[in-house]
Amino acid sequence: MNGYRLFVRQDGAGRPVTLLHGFPTSSHDWALTVPALVAAGCRVTTLDMLGFGQSDKPRRHRYSLHEQADLVEALWKSLGIGKNMLVAHDYGASVAQELPARDPDRITRTALLNGGLHADLHRPVLLQRLLHSRIGPLPARLTDEKRFVAGLRGVLSRPVPDEVLHDMWTSVAHEDGQRLTPRLLRYIDDRRTHSDRWVTSLEQYEGPLLFVWGPDDPVNGAHVLPRLHERRPHATFTVPPGTGHYPQIEAPKETAEALAAFLAG
Repeated sequence: MNGYRLFVRQDGAGRPVTLLHGFPTSSHDWALTVPALVAAGCRVTTLDMLGFGQSDKPRRHRYSLHEQADLVEALWKSLGIGKNMLVAHDYGASVAQELPARDPDRITRTALLNGGLHADLHRPVLLQRLLHSRIGPLPARLTDEKRFVAGLRGVLSRPVPDEVLHDMWTSVAHEDGQRLTPRLLRYIDDRRTHSDRWVTSLEQYEGPLLFVWGPDDPVNGAHVLPRLHERRPHATFTVPPGTGHYPQIEAPKETAEALAAFLAG
């Protein structure tokens, strides 16, 4: 896709929906969600964005959210996907703000999970701040599965099985991808630079809108909800109690049911 190899998967048949994953993991985050969406009559497209999971991980690359949106559009063109529904988490939610800014009529329904939709409300944890700093390459080189899982548990609220956390680490560590995290974290700068464009995109979007939000997320949790309610009062909200940054992994049943019902209209 645009000269890069992306891992892409399609499941089911029916109404097209694309699922965008978050930082720093991969499309495997949606593994517990996809079956419910297929059962609801969706053709589900998942992909690992550039620098993530099984997709290409160029080393000296200036990663940007705009480029990720370019790649999603190129993927839709290659798959013959026109109008489309969108589900996005975290990093992917910023890509999901850029796509309707380009072509709002193409995105017929949007569901967003725990993303930095308002840059001024984003609260990166200490490890993210370190990785985003000048010394970022050092903690990136020192990251192993034990450190990764410890950091991940810091943004989770409900228990998650060890094997699920291992799979998340595996997606990051493929081709030493953990060393790319300082470059991928430049998305924080993208959010600040393009905040006006992306907030406008979110607030002027006219299609049905669902927020599935983990309130105990320290990064983009309960403190974001009042503004979302204020700015998008007619949106639908699903807030699984006691859930952190990854509703689709911590509360897979509630999340999948909410998304399936929403995408079925």
